[in-house]
Amino acid sequence: MRTRNSDKQHLVKQTAIEMIVKSGLEGFSMNKLARACNISVATLYIYYRDRDDLIINVAGEGGKLMSDAMIKDFNPEMSLEEGLRQQWKNRYKFISEHPMLNSFFEQLRNSSYQEKFLGSFLQDFKITMSRFMENVIKRGELEDMPFEAYWSVAFAPLYSLVRFDNEGQSIGGRPFKMTDEVLWKTFELVIKAIKK
Repeated sequence: MRTRNSDKQHLVKQTAIEMIVKSGLEGFSMNKLARACNISVATLYIYYRDRDDLIINVAGEGGKLMSDAMIKDFNPEMSLEEGLRQQWKNRYKFISEHPMLNSFFEQLRNSSYQEKFLGSFLQDFKITMSRFMENVIKRGELEDMPFEAYWSVAFAPLYSLVRFDNEGQSIGGRPFKMTDEVLWKTFELVIKAIKK
């Protein structure tokens, strides 16, 4: 029986992410991945049962990395402004340091893998964020509202800025590059809108 090679497995994961970001899930296959890695298809099956197993495993590992990054230096006892600021810092830092992985996650969010992807690693994050929400509502810092409404006001502006930055342009094709000034000015507007 052939043994696993961690360098080869890392190459397989990175190449899979890059291929899916570049060509989408529809154009991704184990045969194409093996060719891109310059290995045999049989080698892939040492690491993964099939295409779905590979995608879910790569997403789970990357998702755990993201989840850990999002709760770094975050405490559910923080005030609304302090906690949300830490979330913006963590999310923006993660996206900046892992742009390819973030683009891979976007592919998964818009696919049939969404439920498996999101359910696989977010348990600790969900518990921490639920406690944070309960605390800020209990302290009267935030209206009790549907989570989707909160998320849309609290984080959608950040992700829009990130998308503009990644594309190098904003709406209408105007050149755009993210700066700390733009990031934190937007954050201040979000805080004004969301604070009770």
